[in-house]
Amino acid sequence: MATPDKMPIRERRPSAGAPIVDIQGSVGPAGISRPKHKRTPTGFGAGEIKIVEASIPEPQRAAWLKHQVGGFKDKDGFESEVVRHVETTLARSMFNCDESAAYSAAALAFRDRLILEWNRTQQRQTYADSKRVYYLSLEFLMGRALDNAMLNIGQKDVARAGLAELGFRIEDVIEQEHDAALGNGGLGRLAACFLDSLASLNYPAWGYGLRYRYGIFKQEIIDGYQVEVPDYWLDFNPWEFPRHDIAVDIQFYGNVVKSTDESGKTIATWEGGETVKAVAYDMPIPGYATSTTNNLRLWSSKAASGEFDFQKFNSGEYESSVADQQRAETISAVLYPNDNLDRGKELRLKQQYFWVAASLYDIIRRFKKSKRPWEEFPDQVAIQLNDTHPTLAIVELQRILTDLEGLEWDEAWNIVTNTFGYTNHTVLPEALEKWSVPLIQHLLPRHLQIIYDINLEFLQTVERQFPNDRDILGRVSIIEETQPKMIRMAHLAIVGSHKVNGVAELHSDLIKTTIFKDFVEVFGPDKFTNVTNGITPRRWLHQANPRLSGLIAAKTGGHEFLSDLTLLNKLELHVDDKAFRKEWAEIKYANKVRLAKHIKATNGVTVNPSSLFDVQVKRIHEYKRQQMNIFGAIHRYLSLKAMTPEERKKQQPRVSIFGGKAAPGYWMAKQIIHLINNVGAVVNNDKDIGDLLKVIFIEDYNVSKAEMIIPASDLSEHISTAGTEASGTSNMKFVLNGGLIIGTCDGANIEITREIGENNIFLFGNLAEDVEDLRHTHTYGKHTVDPDLARVFEAIESGTFGNQEDFAGMITAVREHGDYYLVSDDFRSYLETHALVDEAYRDQEGWITKCITSVARMGFFSSDRCINEYAEEIWNVEPLKVDDE
Repeated sequence: MATPDKMPIRERRPSAGAPIVDIQGSVGPAGISRPKHKRTPTGFGAGEIKIVEASIPEPQRAAWLKHQVGGFKDKDGFESEVVRHVETTLARSMFNCDESAAYSAAALAFRDRLILEWNRTQQRQTYADSKRVYYLSLEFLMGRALDNAMLNIGQKDVARAGLAELGFRIEDVIEQEHDAALGNGGLGRLAACFLDSLASLNYPAWGYGLRYRYGIFKQEIIDGYQVEVPDYWLDFNPWEFPRHDIAVDIQFYGNVVKSTDESGKTIATWEGGETVKAVAYDMPIPGYATSTTNNLRLWSSKAASGEFDFQKFNSGEYESSVADQQRAETISAVLYPNDNLDRGKELRLKQQYFWVAASLYDIIRRFKKSKRPWEEFPDQVAIQLNDTHPTLAIVELQRILTDLEGLEWDEAWNIVTNTFGYTNHTVLPEALEKWSVPLIQHLLPRHLQIIYDINLEFLQTVERQFPNDRDILGRVSIIEETQPKMIRMAHLAIVGSHKVNGVAELHSDLIKTTIFKDFVEVFGPDKFTNVTNGITPRRWLHQANPRLSGLIAAKTGGHEFLSDLTLLNKLELHVDDKAFRKEWAEIKYANKVRLAKHIKATNGVTVNPSSLFDVQVKRIHEYKRQQMNIFGAIHRYLSLKAMTPEERKKQQPRVSIFGGKAAPGYWMAKQIIHLINNVGAVVNNDKDIGDLLKVIFIEDYNVSKAEMIIPASDLSEHISTAGTEASGTSNMKFVLNGGLIIGTCDGANIEITREIGENNIFLFGNLAEDVEDLRHTHTYGKHTVDPDLARVFEAIESGTFGNQEDFAGMITAVREHGDYYLVSDDFRSYLETHALVDEAYRDQEGWITKCITSVARMGFFSSDRCINEYAEEIWNVEPLKVDDE
């Protein structure tokens, strides 16, 4: 007989309908839980699918194959699909089909085709039963999907002609698509390029991320300030497939109960707490010139208890009746919730665990279908951690193997370390994630115990290895002994992975000699490797700059260079071809005209396309030094103002173009945006200056805007303090589109210089090895601000660009707080190098030669090369042969 406080838990079936009764008090007996979602396994393993296929009778198979959907193959077929979707899916007609409906119908026509190839790809990969790659990234900055699908399938011309016959311009239709708001910066765009390359190279691979309802935010500029508003990008998204049958219960909070089984083994059970449901949404990722279509699975959070609490609703507590659902849905609502508050920190950590736990559940479910023993898990599964955000996956897999699957600790840990690889993206110690022990204890009590156990075992091996060096234990420990104690996620990622890679040669060298120096001593240098980042030429040349892609194809013998970027080297044979150079220059000018039209439409400022377009578009951050760029623009403005009209006529006209978002809680970055806009308001309306200088901030920078801005750039700024940018990939995109770089010896700039030659890049500033000495001198010695920079500060402080108090922090950071990012130290070199740029641009023939030569030598910077390096050095995975018909 059950005692009252130990009532048996009974499940109640959900009712199909119930009368609403006006009743007070409790209406349900104690001890009855809400109905729980029952999961059903989806799909088959390799053995099962063969058995099922063999069991289908021949007449059924023939009927099925006879009526199988084929997807359109020509213009008529495409038009038929578009009209069908307009009339049946969208319930519209020829009379009320606008551009938005045309986009929806065209996207659905291409999506239908991708579904067929996506299904075949998954079946082929299941049959092969080979090792799969799982790429875990908190961001996937995918950009627009329709144009990408058209180009990868090779049917853009068919779509162009079909839409034209139906009365639409393809450019207007493509413009209707919202960018997928699944990322913010280079981390997310790199992940998107990698997914493109994985599919294009036929590797069996899945991406795993979060399905943010609002993304980071939509940026509006109001009175010069960044204002964040929700980005409702999911209004209509034809590219996702809800998988309501793939739902995972994710646990938070609660407590851990330890017991002993018959054999004396300690069993840990995580009990109680709160459960949130993760629901899968899939996005097809088509490869270029192949039928391989891989999958990006995104997780959305729902309340495990259902949409709302009927009991509370019926008793009039309407707001609290949906509280569970609202609390659950905040997990996948916004990318990077502001973590200035403790609640924000907890939500970020919740996001990270929710996503990796659901992803691992899915990966393990797939592995179990193979009926293989656990020790073969690393032979079938390679998981790549894109930065430290997914590091809890290491702890979660160890928990699953020991607590749920009953493996011994050492056996489980061996599986874990052979499964994971970790990509580090920063050398800034303050950018390496840390979570407080009390927060993890509160949210994930069992995981904290496992982290302590991992750390203890690790430190014991270190102590045996270095018996006379006690200090190293504190330096490499996963637990930082501060108040409160902190978990160093980068240390956990290193200890739990079999390979750690940096993303540029300088970056990989720096992490081995600075932040992770002790780990090289512990594990040896072989654990640490380098894979220099790359970009997909399909999106960043063929899609973003189709005319240039066509011109290159004409000179290299076709579009094969999009699959083998090293074929660009054939362009050098044509560097002196007058007709080729003329068309090259015309394409650049046309791209600048397109951007100028956008600036006029959005900013209301007229810019001259003949000016030098000087561009810095990226996440706003002090280490990326947009503040130095705008200080340089102010210096140029002050210099022009001091000249006579005759002297001004000899100056090179410039348009300084900025774009990028500042994190909502990053005050200094938001002030940089404010200063850029205030400077623009003054300079752009100064009749003395005219077209000699314009300062433009492009609102709400995203992938689609990048595809317009990058092909229009003459000069791009990659001016981070040396030793702070891990790699950068926008530098590669700008050069691939025929622009030149002004930059520091930082990140991938160094390797770009090595490939394209020092004559084709404008380098300036101090080197990484000098940075620490300079910072030390600033703090403990003399620090004087560069005289030219001091004049810029005087202009700001005199109120030339609005209320000087708004920008006092920016000036104080340089003048009084040690100038951590060396703005003053590099300012003189920066100005002198810009003078060299002006001089080089006046010689247009020489400039075009530099541009063509640079593009010809960019073959190394393809994401296809990166993926092949990962596959060989880190994942040990082979591409799957595809018989494309």
